[in-house]
Amino acid sequence: MGSLHLRIPDEKHQRLKELAKSRNISVNKLLEELATMALTEYDLETRFRIRASRGSSEKALEVLDKLKQDFGD
Repeated sequence: MGSLHLRIPDEKHQRLKELAKSRNISVNKLLEELATMALTEYDLETRFRIRASRGSSEKALEVLDKLKQDFGD
């Protein structure tokens, strides 16, 4: 398993600690979950862009727009 040293402002660090505490998990677990969400979003977008290039790009981009509406940027 890899390790990562992350430098963030103290205020943001404190807010992450509070968020993790509210979910009864460690900051490390919280960041792991957030990284998983970001990578999943990236993988989905990549897959849809590949499909768009093979078929109807308009339909694929409509799906991406819907995902952005549902889940944000």
